[in-house]
Amino acid sequence: MTAPASVSPTAVITGAGSGVGRATAVALARAGWRVALLGRRPDALAETVALLPTSNPGSLALPCDIADPAAVAAVGRAILAEFSHIDLLVNAAGTNTPQRSLEVLSPEKYLELINTNLNGAYWVLQAFLPSMRQRGRGTIINVVSDAARQASPKAGPAYSASKFGLLGLTQAINAEERPHGLRACALLPGDIDTPLLDKRPSPPPREARARMLQPEDVAACILFVAQLPPHAVVEELLLRPA
Repeated sequence: MTAPASVSPTAVITGAGSGVGRATAVALARAGWRVALLGRRPDALAETVALLPTSNPGSLALPCDIADPAAVAAVGRAILAEFSHIDLLVNAAGTNTPQRSLEVLSPEKYLELINTNLNGAYWVLQAFLPSMRQRGRGTIINVVSDAARQASPKAGPAYSASKFGLLGLTQAINAEERPHGLRACALLPGDIDTPLLDKRPSPPPREARARMLQPEDVAACILFVAQLPPHAVVEELLLRPA
């Protein structure tokens, strides 16, 4: 995204303590973006901050459970107070559970997945949508999943339902907010070698992980979409390992 001269563009990344969120934070910081990092674990966020280049124009690391709308609203106010605006929101936070089949999925775990993967993205969006709309520009990239294209036992019903919903939310943003200068992209990656794989009922072996997408691959796609001219909208981007 093009920012005014001498002003570094600003991004908010959820799930920044590991995986795609961490790789995205590093990629954006190396490209000269100011980054605000959200995640539940302060120690993991600190590890991400340590990976950012020393030449980075500025960063914030704010522990936050995005499933808590009040906490998200407070963090949003803190980020806007520090950076005044954001140009890019990347919803990369996501979770799953080993007990994911319909036979064993508990109501509590179902709600946990929906609250993090779908509702959390909505709360974060709402924290920044008014300021984006007021400025007349902004990009939202939701890291969805190819599970939003086809449900499977591998993903489980709660994860699939949350990702189908996140795809729909992305489409709704474009339908309603394009007249206000905003654009949204649903990024639909296949299997990625991240810590989320450890939550599978049978985690894949190392050789299988090596053939998967890497977090840096997804981060490169996010950077590509974010840097397109404001009039160009990548509504969906499907990414799978070769």
